[in-house]
Amino acid sequence: MRLLVARCSATYEGRLSSTLTSAVRLIMVKADGCVALHADVGAYKPLNWMNAPNTLLEQERRWVVTNPKGEKLTIELEEVFEDVSHELDTERGLTLDGVEKELQELLAAHPSHLEQDLVCIQREFRTDLGPVDLLCRDVDGGAVAVEIKRIGEIDGVEQLTRYLERMQRDPLLAPVRGVFAATVIKPQARVLAESRGIACVEVDLGRLRGEDDLTLRLF
Repeated sequence: MRLLVARCSATYEGRLSSTLTSAVRLIMVKADGCVALHADVGAYKPLNWMNAPNTLLEQERRWVVTNPKGEKLTIELEEVFEDVSHELDTERGLTLDGVEKELQELLAAHPSHLEQDLVCIQREFRTDLGPVDLLCRDVDGGAVAVEIKRIGEIDGVEQLTRYLERMQRDPLLAPVRGVFAATVIKPQARVLAESRGIACVEVDLGRLRGEDDLTLRLF
């Protein structure tokens, strides 16, 4: 990971346009190419960012980040106070909380509750961006990537989208469908998932734990 502390301004051109006025900010460049600008407030959420895959063009006082969708983030560097790089682990090291872990275990054992005749091939299937929770095959033999969350939000859809982009490059898997599973899926996440062809499944964990009448709602 590369970290820059710099006085900078930025403009974004894409689905919407935005401008950041000059200020001292933290610029993060991650191993997968993601570029994010942070202020000294706001927890983990950046002020602006560009997800991978993208291209970073470094000029003397300007960075230009573009992606295949035609979006562009331009960062004007006025003064650089710190520029350091460190090797960090790229795998997801955080253990799933109890609910997510239990959901993963139960759905791996009973994938047909997500989709009829679905078969789980592997848990924590590795991609070069991290592991997708379940790799499954459907009744026609097609690959299905399943990402599981306690609460389904936009970040989870974005995460699954990145995994799907990588998995589509593997000729042994492509084409790959996505399923986003959670106990509750937020409306914005559902809209985003459906716009990308990702199925959403809301899981009633209490019923999945062992009651005979297991009902999942597929939207």
